[in-house]
Amino acid sequence: MRREIGGTRRRRTRRWVLEWLAVVLVAVAVAAVVRVFVVQTFYIPSGSMEPTLMIGDRILVDKLSYHLHGVGRGDIVVFSRPPGEPASPGLNDLVKRVIGLPGEWISSEPDGTVLINNKPLSEPWLGTLALSDPGPPIRRQLIPAGEYFVMGDNRGNSQDSRYFGPISRSLIVGRVVFRIWPISHMSLF
Repeated sequence: MRREIGGTRRRRTRRWVLEWLAVVLVAVAVAAVVRVFVVQTFYIPSGSMEPTLMIGDRILVDKLSYHLHGVGRGDIVVFSRPPGEPASPGLNDLVKRVIGLPGEWISSEPDGTVLINNKPLSEPWLGTLALSDPGPPIRRQLIPAGEYFVMGDNRGNSQDSRYFGPISRSLIVGRVVFRIWPISHMSLF
């Protein structure tokens, strides 16, 4: 009788361990799929998007949205570093705002005002820092099909399409949808 109870207990314990192992494996697999295809978090390492995103912020990026609709002007996007673009070691992804869309002519005035098809672009997201230091001008250019002109909100401190040119749609990882850290500055975009 005692032997049966001990054997039953071992079977239950083994079954319990196997069930929990299966649950953990499924959870890890689901988390991996979600990270690869749905959402991913990123860390902001530089001040190129200040004051919108500050150094040390953590953001949540929606990787599915651009499979359902197009990239829009004003969207904050994460994209893979363009080929040949020098960056800090280990920095493979960049965060910038979409300013120009495929097929548009883009340029800028000496005061930093961006022109799209020769009309001033309203940029309510720019802070006083960008207005006081607009960075280098944008030479008049046509944005090719399938490419986007991206710029940092901190124009005087941003390596962006003014330096490496428009980026291909294929480089865009996803759209920034939420600042998750610091908690005191959580916000939707």
